[in-house]
Amino acid sequence: MKKQVKRAFKFRFHPTDAQAAELARTFGCVRKVYNLALATRSQAWTLRQERVNYNATSAMLTVWKRTEDLAFLNEVSSVPLQQCLRHLQTAYTNFFAKRAKYPRFKSKKQSRKSAEYTTSGFRYRDGRLTLAKMAEPLDIVWSRPLPEGVAPSTVTVSLDTAGRWHVSLLCDDVIEAAPAPNAAVGVDAGLDSLLILSTGEKVTNPRHERADRARLARAQRRLARKAKGDDAKNRAKARAAVARIHAEITDRRRDHLHKLTTRLVRENQTIVIEDLTVRNMVKNHSLARAISDAAWRQFRTMLEYKAEWHGRTVVAVDRWFPSSKLCSICGAPAEKMPLNVRSWTCRCGTVHDRDINAARNVLAEGLSVIACGGGVRPQRENSRTRQSSTKQETQRTTAGIPRRP
Repeated sequence: MKKQVKRAFKFRFHPTDAQAAELARTFGCVRKVYNLALATRSQAWTLRQERVNYNATSAMLTVWKRTEDLAFLNEVSSVPLQQCLRHLQTAYTNFFAKRAKYPRFKSKKQSRKSAEYTTSGFRYRDGRLTLAKMAEPLDIVWSRPLPEGVAPSTVTVSLDTAGRWHVSLLCDDVIEAAPAPNAAVGVDAGLDSLLILSTGEKVTNPRHERADRARLARAQRRLARKAKGDDAKNRAKARAAVARIHAEITDRRRDHLHKLTTRLVRENQTIVIEDLTVRNMVKNHSLARAISDAAWRQFRTMLEYKAEWHGRTVVAVDRWFPSSKLCSICGAPAEKMPLNVRSWTCRCGTVHDRDINAARNVLAEGLSVIACGGGVRPQRENSRTRQSSTKQETQRTTAGIPRRP
């Protein structure tokens, strides 16, 4: 089965000095326009209770370009400036929908340096990409070819803190969905093991950040010893060295998660995961570093969009479902289950590995959600009396566990 999706292909490129200067000016203008529009919209609401939309800020941009103080905005392509106003409108939409916080001003040092070009702002011919206001095409390192007959609809150029230039090409692509296997798997996220599957497999946690922790600490100490100031070139070099180590850690983590999620999607038709609130979990300062290194949220994001591409089903069970405390054989709950308990024996005599048992319960709960509807949980009364409810029997039967006599 073929499916048309939007895919982004990201590549490194090496700009000339003139191109780097042009892109640096563009990044600065994008940041300036974004901050001006944000300040205008905030003041309009604070002073006059007036809502300013994208069309109004677009008209303001034309006026700003005609002023003497902002005449430099005419030196760069107008497309990225219009796009940053659209991004601000999206930020407000997410804020009013309570999906995000109120938009913040872009910082020269801390904000991401990027510029987005639509079809009117670039030319792509015969594998050569030329941006507006540039005479020469970008020297792109084509680590993989674009799909045949595919042309980008949007181009985003960015410069990361490690000094690496990237170009992302958003394309309309047709994906050949992988054959649908008749298999389901429950996934329990962990720290000792990155993932624990209901099949009993434990995926090793590479601990990417811990592997480079000593090297990162040395680089950060060197940075702390450098003098601060606009002319402190040695400090800038030390900061770039720290950023490069962070970038290497991020790249390894992303590569590992891509391979892992692709494998899960290709081997299973239904994938059941836990609905973890990572944002709240990292407030535990004892585990925050390990949780961030595991990147559970990034894993779920990758899994969901790849599942959508290939027609798979991803189910997230309720975050309060007691997967670790329930016996996957008889359904009886354990009274207490502190984190230091890695194996336990149920009243029915079954010895459980904590993580594998949790993954099996997650799978059973997810399959019951599909069969009976969302938000269904085991009945505590039946579990305490060790009598099976209809829903619990459905879980065990669907997961391939025989019924109790």
